[in-house]
Amino acid sequence: MLELVRLTKRYGRTAAVDGLDLVARPGEVLALLGPNGAGKTTAIRCVTGLIRPSGGRILIGGHDVEREPIAAKTLTGFVPDRAWFYPKVTARELLRYLASVRGLSVAESHMDALLARFRLTRSADSLTETFSHGMRQRLAFCAALIGRPRLFIADEPMVGLDVQGHRDVRLLFRELAADGLAVILTTHTLAVAEEVADRIAVIDRGKLVALGTLTELRSMLNRSEETSLEELFLLLTEPEAVGLETSDALAPVPYAPDAKADAGSDGHGGPDGHGGAASDA
Repeated sequence: MLELVRLTKRYGRTAAVDGLDLVARPGEVLALLGPNGAGKTTAIRCVTGLIRPSGGRILIGGHDVEREPIAAKTLTGFVPDRAWFYPKVTARELLRYLASVRGLSVAESHMDALLARFRLTRSADSLTETFSHGMRQRLAFCAALIGRPRLFIADEPMVGLDVQGHRDVRLLFRELAADGLAVILTTHTLAVAEEVADRIAVIDRGKLVALGTLTELRSMLNRSEETSLEELFLLLTEPEAVGLETSDALAPVPYAPDAKADAGSDGHGGPDGHGGAASDA
């Protein structure tokens, strides 16, 4: 559903994303992990069209984002790490507007079902400026799903959610995958990735350093079934923290990502066409 082919994003001489090849398949949850500054958020911003890549291709459902941006974006739902909405509109007005932009009727948009699912029915006619951070985050999920996307991307989706919200989102990821969507999440909460992800991609310094199921990652690193994702993550990104040389940690990971899948994306930048500097979580 999503394919990144040698995706690159540079800021001057610095490559925030450096020749990234990655495929997200329909019906799976793919967790995108990496330390601060690894390139995760920059890659997501390229996929969602917030910035323009410096090189490579992004395909969504077979649509090249540069050549077919509308077709690619129509297939995509995105929850950013910090959701922002116009303060003087209600949640219902916002969702109705987003549905109309996609050419959907209220019935087709399943707006009421989304509001109920994310416990926002009582607040549906309140201005978004009155919403707490957690409520805005839940509204962001409604907005991302209003057009029934086939690719769902969530960047640090758990931030600001209460215990019930955490549970709802974890269940949602599995349900979306069961419905055939490709689901991508970035998170620093490794326990969430370990629980919901079918495959895990680890990025460091803009490059893919490992990709596979939790069992496959353990095998790549010659670790037992009891080894946690946290330890695997440290082995891949900070081997010195667990007493290994970098070459010792990475040697058992001769993995090349699958290059076969359909996909696409779009990008827009600043005046120079390449966007501004971006921080990466």
